[in-house]
Amino acid sequence: METLQTVWSTIVSEFSDIDDVAQTTQIILRLLVAALLGGLLGFEREMKTKNAGIRTHMLVCLGAALFVLIPLQAGATVADLSRILQGLVAGVGFLGAGAIIVGNQGSAPRGSTTAAGIWLTAAIGVAAGMGRESLAVLSTLVALAVLMVIPKIAQSLRRN
Repeated sequence: METLQTVWSTIVSEFSDIDDVAQTTQIILRLLVAALLGGLLGFEREMKTKNAGIRTHMLVCLGAALFVLIPLQAGATVADLSRILQGLVAGVGFLGAGAIIVGNQGSAPRGSTTAAGIWLTAAIGVAAGMGRESLAVLSTLVALAVLMVIPKIAQSLRRN
């Protein structure tokens, strides 16, 4: 019986990194906002049948938020967070490079917008993870305008 109690107390202590209901709510909100906003950008990409869609953008945004939340929860310094962000930006850049496809016979590269979208999605995840939900929402709305409105304006101008 003592062994079972030791096992249980160990399990409880491993899950005690969130102190109270307010902190739990804050973490859940930040992660959900990141996933939702990433999903909105991914939905736009998926509707245009691009290779990185809803799930990719949601995971990138959620992952970026988590990479910020973890050190914040651990009491990281600004310098620590700066190094984490540098690594995150480099890693997401590598992921975005995978979205760019160079065609055969020297045709122009494709996927640059999707790669930039993945990069921006990570930045939105960072904003959400740091508790800057308003900035994350505003950035998402601007990004959606760039992805959805600007092409229509450009097409209209090309016709004229």
